[in-house]
Amino acid sequence: MLVILYTLVFIISLALTVLGIILSSRLRNRQKQEIFSPLLYFQVFIFTFGFYGIWGQVFISRFLSEYISADLITRVSNFALLMGLPFLIFAWLMLIQFAAGISGRKTRGWSISLFLTGNFAVLFVIGYCIAEKNIGDPLHLIIYYFILMNIIWTLLGSYLIHLPLKGRAIVHEHDRKITSPLISVIGAASCIPLLFYSDQSWIALIFIFLFFAGNTFLPVYFSYGTLVSVSPAESEEDPSFESFCRKYEVSPRESDIIMEICNGLSNKEISEKLFISLQTVKDHTHRIYIKTNVKSRVQLINLVKEEGKT
Repeated sequence: MLVILYTLVFIISLALTVLGIILSSRLRNRQKQEIFSPLLYFQVFIFTFGFYGIWGQVFISRFLSEYISADLITRVSNFALLMGLPFLIFAWLMLIQFAAGISGRKTRGWSISLFLTGNFAVLFVIGYCIAEKNIGDPLHLIIYYFILMNIIWTLLGSYLIHLPLKGRAIVHEHDRKITSPLISVIGAASCIPLLFYSDQSWIALIFIFLFFAGNTFLPVYFSYGTLVSVSPAESEEDPSFESFCRKYEVSPRESDIIMEICNGLSNKEISEKLFISLQTVKDHTHRIYIKTNVKSRVQLINLVKEEGKT
């Protein structure tokens, strides 16, 4: 029965990996925005760790236990897991870069260097402690490292998405309000089984499932549940948007406001960016609603997206 469960979860893990990478690649190609490149790399790195670092532990314990001693199994397992952690570090880096990108921020070279230096320094300390046998159980040290770092970096990603630079958010506010808390919730939820892990197979299976399912959230959401905005630079060259404006007799100023609404800006942010009064923005928005026969920002954004597909 246990073998069947492991096989089933492995197939699900493989399917989720393929899904996440395909959707991320499609987002990068369709949206033509560099912010989706880190998302693709995040998927590659996180799932590489998933198979090398996590499933590798399962295969070592299941297939090698009959041929080598338990002590050697432990050493090989710990070494393989330690060697898989760099993939995890690069995955966290890509997650932060993606979060920074959709919040309108640019990651600096010094911040990337600081991130990598700090994380690899911690990794070196862990490896040294394991090699010198200065700790009781190396596996639990790595587990606690994963829990702590995963929570820290997912919280940072949530913070960056929740508080974008004024007027520079790439995705709509609706999407930021959904993705920001869910990234933290998913990151914390995937760590919960590890708090109770003590060589129980069923807890390991729950963790593996949550790990792979949780890390496909972003590409799935931005593929099927999002109100992805149209950036101003692209909209000005987009024939479908121009035809939308002609169809509904939208004025040039109203088209500017539609683009900023699609970019997730509030009325106040639009007024500041376009250098017009808040009341003028409200008046233009009201006329846009009448012309397009919509009643909310969400309906307007959906209409722009639908017209762009036709």
